[in-house]
Amino acid sequence: MKTMTVGEFKAKFSDVIAQVKAGQEIAVTFGKKKEIIGYFTPENSESKEPKKERPLGPLKHLGYYMANDFCETTEDEFPVNDSSL
Repeated sequence: MKTMTVGEFKAKFSDVIAQVKAGQEIAVTFGKKKEIIGYFTPENSESKEPKKERPLGPLKHLGYYMANDFCETTEDEFPVNDSSL
């Protein structure tokens, strides 16, 4: 994985985009300590971890139930008053 500072990233943005499209992963660093603040990776990167199934937590032994007739509420049922925002 290639690393570069924010300044380098800013100056070479077009080149960085081309490298990311080609499959290169780039870490962006900031400050005197050059701490990594973010990563630029291709969208279809194979290094991405697959999403893990989230556990239900301490009550997982109870499971969960969703009614067959479950549906979302509509704005007709609960109108939004935008004038108060």
